[in-house]
Amino acid sequence: MNAPAHPEHLLPQVAQRDVPQALIDALRQRFAERCSTALVVREQHGRDESSFAAPPPAAVVFAESTADVSAVVALASEYRAPVIPFGVGSSLEGHLLAVQGGISIDLGRMNKVLSINAEDLTVTVQPGVTRKQLNDEIKSTGLFFPIDPGADASIGGMSATRASGTNAVRYGTMRENVLALEVVTASGEVIRTGTRARKSAAGYDLTRLMVGSEGTLGVITEITLRIYPLPEAVTAAVCSFPSIEAAVRTTIQVIQIGIPIARVELIDVNSVRMVNRYAKLGLREEPMLLMEFHGSPNGVKEQAEAVQEIASDHGGKAFEWASTPEERTRLWTARHNAYFAAIQSRPGCRAISTDTCVPISRLADCLLDSVAEADASGIPYFLVGHVGDGNFHFGYLLDPDLPQERVTAEKLNHQLVTRALALGGTCSGEHGIGLHKMDFLVSEAGDGAVEIMRTIKRALDPHNIMNPGKVFTL
Repeated sequence: MNAPAHPEHLLPQVAQRDVPQALIDALRQRFAERCSTALVVREQHGRDESSFAAPPPAAVVFAESTADVSAVVALASEYRAPVIPFGVGSSLEGHLLAVQGGISIDLGRMNKVLSINAEDLTVTVQPGVTRKQLNDEIKSTGLFFPIDPGADASIGGMSATRASGTNAVRYGTMRENVLALEVVTASGEVIRTGTRARKSAAGYDLTRLMVGSEGTLGVITEITLRIYPLPEAVTAAVCSFPSIEAAVRTTIQVIQIGIPIARVELIDVNSVRMVNRYAKLGLREEPMLLMEFHGSPNGVKEQAEAVQEIASDHGGKAFEWASTPEERTRLWTARHNAYFAAIQSRPGCRAISTDTCVPISRLADCLLDSVAEADASGIPYFLVGHVGDGNFHFGYLLDPDLPQERVTAEKLNHQLVTRALALGGTCSGEHGIGLHKMDFLVSEAGDGAVEIMRTIKRALDPHNIMNPGKVFTL
């Protein structure tokens, strides 16, 4: 595998495209105050949670309907100007950066739950609906949407990046849970893909093509999702271990013998220390697993007891159980606060996040060698992982004024991805490719497969206006 083309974590050197004043004028005429060229607004829409820096977009349009999105894209197509969808800005891979200039379409005002079909276990939403909002609006039906990437991301952004998160080990990812889409194509045309039916053999699967396309093939304006009955009983548990290896070996055994655990998250000792300081918790400062069990009361009890027995065999101790929502929330605070706790642990730092995923049987091989490399590097880091499906994240905490730290972090990331690919894994389990992983995509998929992706991109977006400069270069 070749070394990354950008070892110092700098943006690819691409030219900014001119955005004609005539296009800005046309957008202002169509959208009035909902088209902004104010610097503070453009800067807000020109950064995310990645460590990349890029010039802001030329303008931001706040869309309120599919017709609005269609109008923006049609005008942008006429002037050959890039279009970048914006959700809540929680991307870790630079997805929303205007690396070639252009117009940012803010979809946050398209935040309506359009229909709830409880009998069919489906819901249809606009892209600006966030996962927490969705669950608040459907909880009275006794149903919930399980995909939980940690951040309160928008459903449109989660679909575009094929997100997953803490519940993926039981409920899958956005790939399995998106049934149908409404999409504005590069010409401004509105198309629909898929139906509310649970299966279809009708033509090409355009829904799966769009899910994970990262805004490079169209702008998602409506999503139909699978939803699930709330479990009769939910129990969470936290267990500390003498080592990361013991925690990982426990996870592997739990998955391989088929215990239907809903969540199993690894938090390393660095993350526990950071979260304790950030959230004023009193967690044991050792590697730990956070687990959750869904089902009937008897089923949950059996699952939890089986896992506790396995954990004890690997040195697990200090099991703490939580059955009430308040207790579960307290335990899961550690996981959901890990990123922000880490950032605050080194003031002024930026994080480079990894996202490898490997077959569960190779998890220990990949993770333990990578921990040893990170420890030897001297770079501050934290480690969390959805280890039930073989996915884990290092966050390397960099001083932006020390270029050598960037080089070291990129070297660690390169070694990690090389190892994951050699073990049959992937460079990105859930964050997407964006800017940071373009070279890794070629290493993983091969030149031929990436060229097929380029062929699809050219066919659907001949002027390369849909979030250009992401996933691969043209």
